[in-house]
Amino acid sequence: MENLFLRLSVEQWVDLGISFFAVVLVLSFGRWFVALILGRVIGKVTRHTKTTLDDVFLDLLQTPLYALGVVLILNISLTRLDFLPSSWIVWMDDFFFVLYFLVVFSFAWAFVLNFFRWYGKKIAEQTESNIDKQLLPIFQRIALILLGTIGFITLLGHFQVDISAMVASLGIGSLAIALAAQSALSDMISGFLIMVDRPFRIGDRIEILDLDTWGDVIDIGLRSSRIRTRDNRMVVVPNSLIAKSLVVNYSYPNDQYRIQVHVGVAYGTDLEFARETIIMAVKDVEGVLPDQKVEALFLEFGDSAVIFRVRWWLDSYVDTRRMFDRVNTAIYNALNEVGIEMPNPQLDVHHHGLVEGSKHTPSKKI
Repeated sequence: MENLFLRLSVEQWVDLGISFFAVVLVLSFGRWFVALILGRVIGKVTRHTKTTLDDVFLDLLQTPLYALGVVLILNISLTRLDFLPSSWIVWMDDFFFVLYFLVVFSFAWAFVLNFFRWYGKKIAEQTESNIDKQLLPIFQRIALILLGTIGFITLLGHFQVDISAMVASLGIGSLAIALAAQSALSDMISGFLIMVDRPFRIGDRIEILDLDTWGDVIDIGLRSSRIRTRDNRMVVVPNSLIAKSLVVNYSYPNDQYRIQVHVGVAYGTDLEFARETIIMAVKDVEGVLPDQKVEALFLEFGDSAVIFRVRWWLDSYVDTRRMFDRVNTAIYNALNEVGIEMPNPQLDVHHHGLVEGSKHTPSKKI
């Protein structure tokens, strides 16, 4: 009869010792071995690449590989012990599946977090716009939600849990939420399109024609944009309204801006003399760009005056209102100095009486 110690034979104790030694060996030297392979072998290749994403990937990979090696050797060590109770085999498969799943899932979760952190430091900071910084937290949250959903479904699928009813319930719930938050979703989609299309940027002076709103863009959010008016009032405009309106950007492509006024002079005036007087008056106004052309265009025949369209450039849209005041004053004074009349609208009415011999009394002439 074979000698038993604690109900195990000598061969079984040897198998148990080998399994135990293998686990201890991996626990003791596994991390060092993984660091050696990743650092000296794969690291030599990644050092010569231009991107630093692979370095981030290698740093994250060290701990999951070590954990995966420990779980793998533990699984092999227990599986090779054929003297274990058969009831253990049932839960061992599920137990090690959960361990493998946790190792892979934790690595994927950490990789998503570090990828967006790396992108925010290396890529988004090098771009001129703030789109990346504003959208990165949203994309990161969406990626983590998708990863968590996939992991949860995978885990339930392994344990043969019927998830079809759950998925249907989630779909119906998502539809109900989408219908209830239709306006908010419309604002968010419009905000995303504004950030991508960039009709205006933070700091630009814009005018929303349909809303009669004029001011400087302070912030562009996913749901609304904030505009500070000239009287220092903050206007919060939903992005869906901006997307449906005509927007005039006074800061793009640069701050130089051309403005115009209409000036009427009396019929019979020497047009070239009037034109030259107006142009010289505008050129002498402070703030008018000297290297840009000042124009006085004969636009139309008005009811009581000849209409000129006067156009000039200024170096910043910020001074628009004051420029209208200075230019209008200069034109008015210049025309008065040279005796050019700027007539008011007037209407001459002539009433003709009937011929003599008529039965009706002639009317008086006005």
